[in-house]
Amino acid sequence: MLGEVATISRGGNFQKKDFAESGVPCIHYGQIYTRYGLYADKTISSISNEAAQKQKFAQPNDIVMAVTSENVEDVCKCVAWVGNEPIAVSGHSAIIHHNQNAKFLTYYFHTSMFLEQKRKLAHGTKVIEVTPDKLNGVKIPLPSLAEQERIVAVLDKFDALVNDLSEGLPAEIEARKRQYEYYRDKLLSFKKIA
Repeated sequence: MLGEVATISRGGNFQKKDFAESGVPCIHYGQIYTRYGLYADKTISSISNEAAQKQKFAQPNDIVMAVTSENVEDVCKCVAWVGNEPIAVSGHSAIIHHNQNAKFLTYYFHTSMFLEQKRKLAHGTKVIEVTPDKLNGVKIPLPSLAEQERIVAVLDKFDALVNDLSEGLPAEIEARKRQYEYYRDKLLSFKKIA
C-alpha cells in the first residue's frame, strides 16, 4: 500500500493571484494539468517570501499530485519533483513524500491499473476529488530501487522518442528507412529460389 512507503499530506493554500516575479518556487495544482510533464526540476512560477511562510512544501524526490479535477481521468495527475530545493505547493494538491524512485511512482500513477483504483476513490459530480488520506490505500508495485531505475530508464527512452520531435522523429525516419531498404532489397532480388 502507498501509505506503507509514503507520507501523504495536503498542499498549502496559495492561489494564482499570489504569483510573484521572483521569490520561492512553487507549483499550483492547475499547472500540473497544463504546464508540467511527468517530472520537473524547475518550476514555472514563484510566490513571494511572505506568502511562502504560510505554505506547505514538497522536498526533492517528492511527488505533487492534483487531487481535484473536472473528470476522473485527470484527477490525480502528478509530477515528480526532481529539483534540488523545496517548493511551495498549492491547495487541491497532495504531497507524496517517500524513499522510492519518484519517476517510477509517477509513471505508475499514469497507468490504467492506477486509473481503476482511483475510480473507486474519486467522489463528486461537477468537481471530482480524491482526498489525500484515501491515497494511503492505493496498491502499488514495488520492485527494488535498482529495478525501478531500470524501468524508468526504459520508459524515459520511450517518452523521449514519442514526445521529443528532435529525437523521436529522426529515429522513426531512420527505422522506416531501414525497413524500406530491407523490403526493397527483398522485392528486387531476382535470384531463383531453389
